[in-house]
Formats: sequence, C-alpha cells, structure tokens
Amino acid sequence: MKIAVVCANGKAGKLITQELVNKGNEVTAFVREENKSVAQNAVVKDAFEITADDLKNFDAVVDAFGAWTADTVEGIPNAVKHLCKVMAGLKARFVIVGGAGSLYVNKEHTLTVADGKDFPDAFKPLAAAHQEALDFLRKCSNVNWTYISPAGDFQADGERTGKYILAGEELTLNSKGQSVISYADYAIAFANEVLNGNHIKERISVVSE
Repeated sequence: MKIAVVCANGKAGKLITQELVNKGNEVTAFVREENKSVAQNAVVKDAFEITADDLKNFDAVVDAFGAWTADTVEGIPNAVKHLCKVMAGLKARFVIVGGAGSLYVNKEHTLTVADGKDFPDAFKPLAAAHQEALDFLRKCSNVNWTYISPAGDFQADGERTGKYILAGEELTLNSKGQSVISYADYAIAFANEVLNGNHIKERISVVSE
C-alpha cells in the first residue's frame, strides 16, 4: 500500500511509520522539517498546507498530529478538519491517532473518561481537543475515517510486546484490570488497522493484554 503519515516526526508518528515500513508498505512522511522517520519518501510541508493533490495517490492517510499544551492542542481538531476537507471524496482511508478521554465509561454512552471527577485538570484541554476532533469525524460522511483511541495510560516509553486487545467505544481493562498500552504496541495495532480497514467510520480503541 501507498501510505501518507502526517506528522511522521512525532513520537507516535515515527513508530507508526516504522511498523508500516516493516510490513512492506511504501510510506511518505509529511513533516515540517527534515524527515526523522524511516519513511522511504518525504514531503516537507506543514499539515495545514497539505492539499488534495498531495494525497490523491495514497491508499491511506495517517493523522499523527500531536500537541500537549493548552495553547497548542487546538491544532488536533483543526488538523482533522483540514485533512477531512482535502480528502473529501477520495477513496483513501483516513486513520487518526486519537485520545482516551472520550472513551465511554457506562453502557449508555453518556459519560466519558474526561467526565470523571478525578480526571486531572491538566489534561482537560487535551481531552476536549480530541473530543472535538471525534465529534467532527462522526458528522463527516464523505471521508473513510477511523479514529483509534489508546488506553487511559498511554506510555510513551513502554515496552513493545507485540500483543494488544482491540476494543470499541468503552474504556476496556486488560487481564490485570488496567487500561494501559505503550506507544510501541499502539503503533502495531494502528498499523494493522491501516492495512485491514475493518472499522470505517468508527472509533475503536486498543489496550495491552
């Protein structure tokens, strides 16, 4: 497959790119500066300057836009909105690195992780940004999107075990009663979903075994 990874220089983006390349795909990194990923090709361009012409020949497009501070997290939904606009009508799948705050914690799907009274204030702007992106995608009917939420404890330097549980819209616990996954295992699950395309216009989640 021919796959574009937007923001391939980020921590998640580099790991996802690595997994996709390892599986024999032709990957193009879209980066703002020198390519630091293992992608075979690179386009130096800001995510918000990407056009439909840039993406028209890809089978899948990955959005790995990352931001953490209160004054930058708005880039998360804005990147989703921009890429959806330029991908409208394209056959390419659009797969997004999502957040865990929007995962539901009840069967009625009326309460999310971020609604919890113990949810840290420091993470609320980030959770709200990811929620805005997901809400937008749910109304986006002309793009073949898939939104992938990590577990609640998303460990940047966690171990790569190669094992994970594919889950749905609700916060899911593993055999140890934990909601945790490493970036490395998330990247494996993410790459598999890019290739399989089994959850078009759906939000799914992944947790370690």
